[in-house]
Amino acid sequence: MDFDWNNTPFALNGELTTQDVEESFEDPFVVRLLPDSTRFAGQARYFSLGRSCRGTGVFSVYRTNGKQVRVLFAREFLQEEMFFYKRRMTYLLDHKD
Repeated sequence: MDFDWNNTPFALNGELTTQDVEESFEDPFVVRLLPDSTRFAGQARYFSLGRSCRGTGVFSVYRTNGKQVRVLFAREFLQEEMFFYKRRMTYLLDHKD
């Protein structure tokens, strides 16, 4: 997956790095969500919940043309997002068959 980090429209705050964001997209338990509002759907924006190799939970808003990913916003998980991610991960592990 190729990422476009030119002129990033947001600043990474705290401990979150571009490497964390990229790794979160490769997480085998990543949750990708399609927008449910016309505000985001009309602009082809998507949401991602994944964890980096060091265990940092990353929420991202992005767009893609199928070859390149442009991250529009990223931050660490909120408590509710971590709960949702863990619930989804547990479900996938329990239903591996």
